[in-house]
Amino acid sequence: MSRSALLDVLARRASQLGVDVRYGHPVADLSALPEADLLVAADGANSRIRGHHGAFGTRIDVGLNPYIWLGTDQTFRSFVFSFERTSAGWIWFHAYPSVAGTSTCIVECSPQTWRGLGLDVLGPDEGVRLLEDIFKRALDGHRLLSRSRGAPAHWQRFAHVTNETWYHGTTVLVGDAAHTTHFTLGSGTRLAIIDAIVLAHSLYEFLDVEDALREYDRHRRAELHPVQAAARTSMAWFEHLDQYIDRDAVAFAHAMSVRHGGQSPWHHQLHLASQIAAVRTARRAFATGRRWYLARRRGEGPGPGRLLPRAP
Repeated sequence: MSRSALLDVLARRASQLGVDVRYGHPVADLSALPEADLLVAADGANSRIRGHHGAFGTRIDVGLNPYIWLGTDQTFRSFVFSFERTSAGWIWFHAYPSVAGTSTCIVECSPQTWRGLGLDVLGPDEGVRLLEDIFKRALDGHRLLSRSRGAPAHWQRFAHVTNETWYHGTTVLVGDAAHTTHFTLGSGTRLAIIDAIVLAHSLYEFLDVEDALREYDRHRRAELHPVQAAARTSMAWFEHLDQYIDRDAVAFAHAMSVRHGGQSPWHHQLHLASQIAAVRTARRAFATGRRWYLARRRGEGPGPGRLLPRAP
């Protein structure tokens, strides 16, 4: 499901429950907010509400590699990595299906490659055209899409956000305001929704708001610690890509698959076995059957490869 479709589902449900949903309504002055029993700060990694209070013990570590968040009209069917060698060094993208007819495409490289290609001085349109030329094989002649809501995408460095506490008084942090995970882990939206679910559950379980926030903070920060550690390890792996890029394809794929750390000792042997066609086919069949079983258990169906949405 695309993020826009998900937001539409959530907004319609909120409206049904009587929530006053407003768009294009930035809050420049927090004192203008009405009094409330609880203020949920879900305003992103650069949270204005979090910064206003300054009481969350916020730490922001910025990654080394520049990256730019783009789209493409090339429709990828699954998650795709593409690595290209240039005169200035290696550059790569992470791409995955987004909405019908488009895919998300995140381009990343080392600072040396970024400057060597002139991406630090090129304008947005010229930079995108250069990237299209570099990735013309993987894009198969399709375009890269830079503009979202009329504004061009810009190069940035990932901000790894952590907080010593996720609540202060009656203000509580969720999503990227509370924590960020590197895009190579691909879990930002999922983790934010889990934050909201756990927060709602805590508010149901405890009559006192402070007790509910304390339990939410304890529970979610403990759960997020290993996830953020894995994300930091993944980010660092791509920042030191030169240590792995000269390996053969099988060894390089294995290094990438274990970049999060914490893999079992037999993982490498399983990876080597999966190069055998019969083993790979069996694993694919098992994964397909498992997805089908879980879908049926959720009430979706009627059979493998044909999932229908659950009735409202």
